[in-house]
Parts: sequence; C-alpha cells; structure tokens
Amino acid sequence: MKNYDVIVVGSGIAGLSFALKVAAAGRRVAIITKKNSAESSTNHAQGGIAAVTSQTDDFELHVADTLTAGDGLCREDVVREVVSAGPARIDELKRIGVEFTSLEDGRISLHREGGHSKRRILHVKDLTGAAIEEALLHAIAQDANIDMLEHHFAIDLITRGKLQLEGPDAVLGLYALDVQTGSVRTFCAPVILLATGGVGQVYQFTTNPAIATGDGIAIAYRAGVEVRNMEFIQFHPTALYTRSKDRFLISEAVRGEGAILRNSAGEAFMKRYDERGDLAPRDIVARAIDSEMKRSGDEHVWLDITHQDEASIRDRFPSIYEGCKKVGIDMAHEMIPVVPACHYMCGGITTALDGTTGLDGLLACGEVACTGLHGANRLASNSLLEACVLAHNGAETALKYLETHANGNHEMPLWRDGDVRDPDERVVLHHNWDELRRTMWDYVAIVRTDKRLQRARTRIQNLQREITEYYWNFKVEPELLELRNLIQVAELIVDCALQRRESRGLHFTLDHREKLEVAQDSVVRRFRG
Repeated sequence: MKNYDVIVVGSGIAGLSFALKVAAAGRRVAIITKKNSAESSTNHAQGGIAAVTSQTDDFELHVADTLTAGDGLCREDVVREVVSAGPARIDELKRIGVEFTSLEDGRISLHREGGHSKRRILHVKDLTGAAIEEALLHAIAQDANIDMLEHHFAIDLITRGKLQLEGPDAVLGLYALDVQTGSVRTFCAPVILLATGGVGQVYQFTTNPAIATGDGIAIAYRAGVEVRNMEFIQFHPTALYTRSKDRFLISEAVRGEGAILRNSAGEAFMKRYDERGDLAPRDIVARAIDSEMKRSGDEHVWLDITHQDEASIRDRFPSIYEGCKKVGIDMAHEMIPVVPACHYMCGGITTALDGTTGLDGLLACGEVACTGLHGANRLASNSLLEACVLAHNGAETALKYLETHANGNHEMPLWRDGDVRDPDERVVLHHNWDELRRTMWDYVAIVRTDKRLQRARTRIQNLQREITEYYWNFKVEPELLELRNLIQVAELIVDCALQRRESRGLHFTLDHREKLEVAQDSVVRRFRG
C-alpha cells in the first residue's frame, strides 16, 4: 500500500501540468500511466494550441468561433474563461521550455484551422504535442516530489461509499495493476485526478494512440460520477487512407495553409456543403466527405496541396511529409488519399471549471472531462488550451482541498484475486474487441439512425455480459481491463445518442434531421455505492 497527497492517472499535457503545479507546493504526487510516460494523446497532437496572441485577433472573435463550432451547446461562461486564460497558460509553457515556431522577423508563427476566423494556432512545426510533452516530462524528472509510475494500469476507485463509511462520499484511493509483475497494488490519496485522454480505440478506425481506451470515463462512471454528451464524437476529416486499423492524421493546418479537398473526379466539392469551403468546421467537412464517398462508392477522397511550394510544405509539415513519404506519397507533387477517422471525444465526465466532479476529491482534466467548452463540436486546437487551463484551475482546487482533507486512518482493503485463474481463453478478448469496434464503426459513426443505434445497443449489451463474466473469473491483465472500459464507454455513447432526438453538431441522425430550439445536455449516471 502506498500513500500520496495526490494521484494523477495519465501522463499527457493535462496530468503532467497539474502534477507540476501541485508538487511545487510541496505535495507528494504519484503519476500512474499504463504505458511509458511519453505515450499519450498529447504526444500525437500535430496541429497546435489555440490562443489569442496576435494584435489582429481578440478574445471576442475566439469566443464567437468556439460558440459557432459548438452549435448551441457550449457554456458561454466556460468559453470566455478558458479563452481569456489562454495567453497566461501559453507563457507558462514557454517558461518550461516549449519553443513555438517563429517567423523570420521573430514573431510567433500562427496557423489557421477550420472554424477559426483568424490565425491563432501556436505550433512547433507539426509536432506541437510532442514538443510540449517533452518539455513537461523534463520538468517532471527534476521534481523530487513526483513519482512517475510507468506500466501501472488504474482499475477502479476506492471510495467512502464502497467501504460503507459514514459521511459524504469521497475518493480514498484506487487499485492499479502493476503490468510488469502482474500484481494489483493499493494506492491511497485524498485527491485523484483523471487525465486519461480519449476513447478512440472504441472505433475501427481512429487517429488516437493505442492507449485511448476510455479508462478514466469508465472508472468515474463505475464510481457513480455523472457523464454527459458522449454522443459527440469528432471524426477528423482527413486521416491518411490505409487498410490498416491505425490511420495517420493529416493535420487540419494543411487545409489551413491552402490544401483543397477533391473527389475522384478532381472536383473541389466543399463549397457545395458550406460557404467556408475547406475551412468549414470538422463535423461539416467529415459529413461532406462521407457523402461524397457514399455517392461515388469510392473508399476515400483526395487532399491536394500540390499547388504550394515544396520547400514551404516540407518546412511547415515535416512530420506529415515524412509520414506520407513512408507510404510512397510525395505530398508536394501528389494528392493524399484521406478519409475520416475517430479523433476526439467532446463529452466525458461532467466537470466544473475548477476541475471538480460530482465526487469529493475526484478531479478530471483534458479530453476525459466535459466542461462545456466544446459543446456539440470542438473547435480545432482548443483541446490543448482547455487542458492547460483546467490543469491550472484543478491544481488550485486540489491544494485548497488538501488543507482540510488528508489521508485518513481508514482500513483500506487490499486487492484479492480469490480463486480466479490465469486467462486461458484470450480468443474471447480478441473476438469481442474486434466485434465492438466494427459495431461502433458501422452503427454509431458519422451518420446514425435509431435502428442502427438500437442494433448497436443490443450487441454491446451482449458483449457487456460476456466481459463481466470473464472479468470475475480470470486474473486481470491490460487487454481485459481495456476491453472492459471500452465496452462501458461504447454503452455510454449509445445511451447518450439515443437520448438526443435531433441533429446537432457531431451527432447527425437521419431520423431526426432538425435541430431542437433549446439545446440540452444528454446525461447518464449510475447508482453510486
């Protein structure tokens, strides 16, 4: 059993930023991450971070762009606070060593992406996430108050309610699987931050890393914490078309720099769908590509930036250029085959702007959280901004909470395997994982219907029963835990989608094409206990 003041689950920009701030106040912090510390969604973020840093831009324009993309479901007070806090958080990143790309005259280079009325995307070439991750991990390594526990998989929270203790329910700790030894360890802390990223692996095709299995959302839901707006899954319009399950992201910044989407006939088609053309928000572009593919029967469309100077392309997008070259495409002279792929979860754990959830001591930050910033559709590059702002606010909340809450003298139950045995039917895991992702892609993707959603629910419920039986009969291992979480997340996505009897933002259904006059959140909550 290990005792800390704070446990952070996840090692992306949200979790690392939060850990540094809490540790700076002298608190003992453990960062639990199921893979290597550098393996996070942040590390894969190409585009950049949106913030008002130019004299030609202003907060009101950024707020307006965010509200427009969110399609009526953003919380305007949240949007204003996050946007206005942006410049201060950018300065913090600079202080820890993030060197944003500059122009020859010394000014910060700013990209423009779909849905933005101005250039406001700070970036480090097309490797922004990796640069931020590297700087944060370097700072973490210098801090003696932080323990980085790699290859530890958080399983479930330990709460006062689960131990049937008197008083308000609150976090006491969690169980985590030490992947390298196969043993489950008990960790105690009065504050736990969930910063586990997204859910991309619930779909057959995704731009997300393999770690994006919805762990934090599933853990919180099983503890009785409210989740909301899970139906709003952002499909990135332009992932490199391949027949493999993982699709290489072609950043929206490429379209921001003038790339044109074309169909198999060579036509630039986006103006038929939106007056903003190739710079329309992602949900519109993804549906347009989906429509073009269904109409023509083609498996992809084309992204064309061949009219731009080769040196400029290689300078601005070195990672994307090399990624395309590896599969035999010279993007300076050839069009890139692209298709939509699951990219970002706009819903998640219901979270206030101070990072708090409905469970005392439990905070959430980053993609795992639903603050109301993104509404029904995330504006490009607002995610890293939100993670920085929420990490800052959450750290202040945690430090204040710790002034009156410390590790208690509760008798914490150790994990008991009982008479379970080592898995001998792993084929069940592989089969069910495959079936889940195909079901979600076929029935709960870009265009939906009530019938498709009901079919998905039936299949997911069957998978839920099978994996629950498997979970209680065999020792836990990473693949089992990830599948358990993915099935839970899939059920939540479908439940929220069936609640929404309209088409709004990222949720488009053929059975309810119109938008309701009043936008409402979809909410799911499990009995706590």
